[in-house]
Amino acid sequence: MGKPARDRVPAVAQTGEDRIGAAFALRRGRAALMPYLMGGFPDMATSRAIGEAYAANGADLIELGVPYSDPLADGPTIQAAGTAALRAGATIGGVLEVGEALARRVPVVLMCYVNLVLAPGADAFVQRLREAGISGLIVPDLPMGEEPAVTEACAEHGVALVPLVAPTTTDERLALIGAQAQGFLYTVSVSGTTGERGSRAQAFGELLGRVKRHTAVPVALGFGIATPEHAAEAARAGADGVIVGTRLVRAAAEADDPAAATGEFVAELAAALIR
Repeated sequence: MGKPARDRVPAVAQTGEDRIGAAFALRRGRAALMPYLMGGFPDMATSRAIGEAYAANGADLIELGVPYSDPLADGPTIQAAGTAALRAGATIGGVLEVGEALARRVPVVLMCYVNLVLAPGADAFVQRLREAGISGLIVPDLPMGEEPAVTEACAEHGVALVPLVAPTTTDERLALIGAQAQGFLYTVSVSGTTGERGSRAQAFGELLGRVKRHTAVPVALGFGIATPEHAAEAARAGADGVIVGTRLVRAAAEADDPAAATGEFVAELAAALIR
């Protein structure tokens, strides 16, 4: 199951955007794998073990979710995991400790909702990310340009602010978002919340082609990618990165040994992207 971990962290100081860019560049034309991890699920120690298993089995980056009481972009599986994590005592501080440990292995991109960023103040929140070695920040309920303080804080502390686009995003809006994107452009494969779906190879290609015309950064595809076959389809369709979330969270919820089960599945995803 396990593979030797690859050391992707140069000795010199880097911005988050630098680390993310290097992770994509090291794939040498192959899609990077970015599994999603719900911080604190099923408990804090196990979530760290799951993340370590991701890194040991082929993850190039990790998307680290912060559990939240009103997760508008998340489907039922990830919502349930977040609720369970909160009940188990998960905190932002605990999640950042997990992120700090994982960031020694691979770049970590934090996904959280805007209220969590604004409550302590954008500058203070983003500074905490930088101190923990977090490379990027995804805020799904923050449209680009609507909260300048978050943009300014990310620029000040060297944390890449990663935007999202969807099939419903207009070309005009794509051009604006694509020009300002940092690290990578998170492309939602379907309209709606996260979750597992069937094959969408043709739709992947059409969407990725349209998004890539409007940005110079890598384009990562997420939402609805649940199997190694889906991951390979996304890569063949032109995705620079593939994000898998719900399927891994479900595997963690169902397994007696969540780290072993999710690590094995990440290895399968990574192998599918190599072929």
